[in-house]
Amino acid sequence: MNTSQKLADVFARLGGFAALCSLTLAAAAAEPGSLKLVKTIPLPDVTGRFDHFSIDVKGHRLFVAALGNNTVEVLDLDAGIRLRSIAGCDKPQGVLFVERANVLFIANGGNGRLRSYDGTKFDPIATIDSLDDADNVHYDAKLDRVYVGYGDGALGVVNPTTGVHSASIKLPGHPESFQIEHEGNRIFVNVPEARQVAVIDSRTKTVSKAWLLPDAKANFPMALDEVNHRLFVGCRNPAKLVVLDTASGKSVSELAIVGDTDDLFYDAKRKRIYVSGGEGFVDVIEQHDADNYKLLEKIATAPGARTSFFSAELDQFYLAVPRRGGQGAEIRVYDMGK
Repeated sequence: MNTSQKLADVFARLGGFAALCSLTLAAAAAEPGSLKLVKTIPLPDVTGRFDHFSIDVKGHRLFVAALGNNTVEVLDLDAGIRLRSIAGCDKPQGVLFVERANVLFIANGGNGRLRSYDGTKFDPIATIDSLDDADNVHYDAKLDRVYVGYGDGALGVVNPTTGVHSASIKLPGHPESFQIEHEGNRIFVNVPEARQVAVIDSRTKTVSKAWLLPDAKANFPMALDEVNHRLFVGCRNPAKLVVLDTASGKSVSELAIVGDTDDLFYDAKRKRIYVSGGEGFVDVIEQHDADNYKLLEKIATAPGARTSFFSAELDQFYLAVPRRGGQGAEIRVYDMGK
């Protein structure tokens, strides 16, 4: 083979290799991302900002606190429609559906009422007054208790069946997101005013420890990886994720995140963290191990879309998009991608 033929053969091989690379890249680009938008549920008459969510896993219903609209929206996830709007709320901030009792709790920040409703017809059952700025609501299945954060610093303890407010756990400031251990006896509470995470012993109903966040302010959302003893705290100033060791309370990792975050969730199956922020993105963060994390994907959403919910049981992520400019209010439903 002469020199010209050899050169021609080399270029032919390089061309084939380049074509193969192009096809590989194109195939990779065509693969779904970490979250795949599969459905949008419009809420055309809802105005103002949204707050927190809850879910009925068996009934495939999503409950969304439309704080600015003074309603809680009940959505059919299979049909992708709104089933009804619960009116008569006053700045609803927290919602909680307790499947065992078929009861929906709504925490109203405006009038300070925690109200329970029948989960089928949504008739009111019981009302607890004097819970100023009633906010996040969570259920402790092990102890069969409902906790509601409220006021200048307290976590109220409520019986989910009778609706009786039996006790209050004092805190050094208004509580934001909190997480309950399933295997242990601790409740971790974000207290932004005190720039700390308060650790409550659920058996004694007292604060046992306080973990300071010296380099971060406005710690609002929180998620828990109980297996790896890690607590994920979302901060707004500066916008970063702080990972705490739940054995020591020490920070083991920090990562920049989307601005104006209000919700974050841990996906134990995929070892991922989902962070929604009003800046207009959802950050998907990959957990390599208990101490190492990196940004996997930054998904563009809409301005003000800072509240969300992740259902591990249904393998879906839900994002609330408020009405702004030409963008109508809606709930975006994402399936888990690759």
